[in-house]
Amino acid sequence: MSDYNVIKGLKIKYLSGDPSNPEDGQVWYNSSSNTLKVAEVTSASGAGSWSSGGAIGTARWTQTGAGSQTANVIFGGAFSNPPYAAQSLTEEYNGTSWSEVNNMPGTKSNLAGLGTQTAALAYGGYSNVSTTYEYDGTNWSSGGSLGTGRELLSSNIGTQTAGLAAGGYIRPSTMTTAVEQYNGSSWSGAPSMNTGKSGRCGSGTDSAALAAGGAPNTTATEEYNGSSWSTVSARPFAAGTTAGSGTQAAALNYGGNPSLLLTTTASYDGTNWSAEPAMATGRAMGGGCGSGTAGAALASAGSYGTNTEEFTVPTSTGIKTLASS
Repeated sequence: MSDYNVIKGLKIKYLSGDPSNPEDGQVWYNSSSNTLKVAEVTSASGAGSWSSGGAIGTARWTQTGAGSQTANVIFGGAFSNPPYAAQSLTEEYNGTSWSEVNNMPGTKSNLAGLGTQTAALAYGGYSNVSTTYEYDGTNWSSGGSLGTGRELLSSNIGTQTAGLAAGGYIRPSTMTTAVEQYNGSSWSGAPSMNTGKSGRCGSGTDSAALAAGGAPNTTATEEYNGSSWSTVSARPFAAGTTAGSGTQAAALNYGGNPSLLLTTTASYDGTNWSAEPAMATGRAMGGGCGSGTAGAALASAGSYGTNTEEFTVPTSTGIKTLASS
């Protein structure tokens, strides 16, 4: 056992039997069977479903967000009712309730976001905004400016130090194919998309990305491998400003705004799209962009209310033997 401690830097619990409800990643030594074991999530078990979460503090839409289902942050946007003013408001979610935290340095609507609750990025916005803000979980600071100012870019692709700004709308009338890559301090040019759309739903990393849908309303989906974009299976519903989460090979898209706010939900497995249970509330450009995984996602704001919904696919935890003696 000393070799494992040296390699992993961890102390292993000695137990007479396996724990009844181990956490994912928990490691222990079973003294009865003389085996080193680990608990790990092995598979999804059953269909996903939406349930109610905590209400956000301020109703808004055209905002964005970042993080996971239980550690989320939403920022910017505009009030859902007149005068529709752009906001700098920032709120954090702990899996149960939302709380207002430090505002962004400036107001932004129709913006994009990516990252985590403690390392988020806010970029672009109405009208033809090029500014970028970085969030460290407490404070906001200015980052490098986009080369091309635009709004309604694809959110949720990459991290604060390796992210993509893909597509978007340049006023007064251009749907751009431009893509830029962020390295933690500045943006630089990257390979362009095949089709110019705004409000595409993004997911994945800067070298394995997915961008689906967009306005004018389309089902078009593109994948990025770090060098080029390619057209893949069409999403089963046409809409722009759809929220989403996950990776290129396991993504979830929900909501959108073709002419009214959708409740539609669909999942992508890297090849095909499948219909999933609909949300209770239609929404567009919700804080769900950048929020969680395909099996544990968050949809917040993006409508005329303050409600939040959580999408969860049940999982089962298995026990794996690492070594025996």
